[in-house]
Amino acid sequence: MSSISTNNRRIAKNTLLLYVRMLFLMLVNLYTSRVILRILGVDDYGIYNAVGGIVLMLSFLNSALSNGSSRFITYELGKKDSSCLNIIFCTILNAHLLLAIIVVLIAETVGLWFVTNKLGLAADRLNAALLAYHFSVLTSVATITQVPYTATIIAHERMQIYAYASIFEVVLKLLILYLLPILGHDRLETYAVLLFIVQIIIISIYRVYSIRKFSETKYKFIFNKKKFQEITSFSSWSLLGNAAHALTGQGTNILLQMFFGPKLVAARAISLQVNMAANQFVNNFKLAADPQIVKYYAAGDVGTSKRLTLNTAKFSFFLMLFLCLPIYVVADPLLKLWLVIVPPYTLIFLKLIILQSLFSVFDTCFYSGLYACGRVKENALISPFILSLQFPVIYIAFKLGGSPVFLSYAGIMATLILAIIVKPLLLVKLAGYNWDDIKTVFIPCCKTAIAAFIPSLFVAHFLSKDYWQYAVLLVIVMAIVIFCILYIGIRGDQRIEILNLIKNKILRK
Repeated sequence: MSSISTNNRRIAKNTLLLYVRMLFLMLVNLYTSRVILRILGVDDYGIYNAVGGIVLMLSFLNSALSNGSSRFITYELGKKDSSCLNIIFCTILNAHLLLAIIVVLIAETVGLWFVTNKLGLAADRLNAALLAYHFSVLTSVATITQVPYTATIIAHERMQIYAYASIFEVVLKLLILYLLPILGHDRLETYAVLLFIVQIIIISIYRVYSIRKFSETKYKFIFNKKKFQEITSFSSWSLLGNAAHALTGQGTNILLQMFFGPKLVAARAISLQVNMAANQFVNNFKLAADPQIVKYYAAGDVGTSKRLTLNTAKFSFFLMLFLCLPIYVVADPLLKLWLVIVPPYTLIFLKLIILQSLFSVFDTCFYSGLYACGRVKENALISPFILSLQFPVIYIAFKLGGSPVFLSYAGIMATLILAIIVKPLLLVKLAGYNWDDIKTVFIPCCKTAIAAFIPSLFVAHFLSKDYWQYAVLLVIVMAIVIFCILYIGIRGDQRIEILNLIKNKILRK
């Protein structure tokens, strides 16, 4: 029990630091989104997201390889085998350098042809869109080669530099808002160039820190074929999944551009940004817990690894509920206050993506259990198939004149299948979990969500006339969610421990 308590304190400390970082990032990112939308205009904002989406689609290989990179670096740290770390790091970095070259070749040939001929861009914005595309490719290359350094920092649980660098990044992005109107050039082109410069600065910070602090990040031209095969074998099972995510995420933005134009792309990008802010809060909790889940499994303490996986899923859901339900009930005035001019379909996109995110918590957190024990093959075959079905179904629906909202309904259905059926079944069949373990997550989460949603929507029916009422509504809904989590979602002993922790923190101040 003492090891679990120590582990929980470590996770709590790292999570608190990441949350402070994320609160600042969320507020600044929401502010910058509003200003960028006003400075660029709805059409250029949509164009940037559409061309950037093509680059992100081409980078799906990086997501797959980065999963394997992070897992192997963390696993070796858990085994306390320092002799292999430098070999693994250098091999991973060389693999990412090769991947960056492949992405550039594809992006500047097939991708460039698609942007020019198939994206349906207005002739007077084509040159600006192409320049933005080229710099998006360069930004993607820089990000790809950064993965091994970021993975090492997270594996060592040095969340301080991760937090401080992220805060510095958003400060630089605020500077971009100041420079765009002053520089006087085409604003879409300038925005793409300045974002690339910011990315280079942040990457340099991470690399200098990693090289100075971690001996394994000293680069040598090492390419261990055996280790590379192990990493790529593990990563290959994530390849289809990341391709499917790229297709359904960025691919659907491209479909929106092709069938409905940049205003709908802008609407969906805005809804995703609000949702991403909430998701990042949850991901920070998961980011702090995942290295511990892997390390305990690597050390042979499978029971602790399993308990951490289940607790991470449950508390991630509660955190997402606390963040998303208030946003859901005040979405309309929130968007009007935030953006002033709200692109069409933004409200319905936002509400539906919030519902989808609640279920996606189970999908991503349960995957950690499979990831820790290295059993990702079956998930890599099933999940991508379900996700990838969305793209042709959405394409056919749009081709037949369907509403753009169909995109969101398809996403909710696919997420439900993965979160409620596929991932729990794989945990039970492959990772040593049982159905009672799964129930300890699903039952309290479902009870809490139902108990929180019903009174919140009831109160929202009466408090929806002006901004003062919406402010009162927001406070009431947050109080309802907290009450439901404490008295329905968690056990009595956990509630007492949480309340005592809060009391001690207050008294200490």
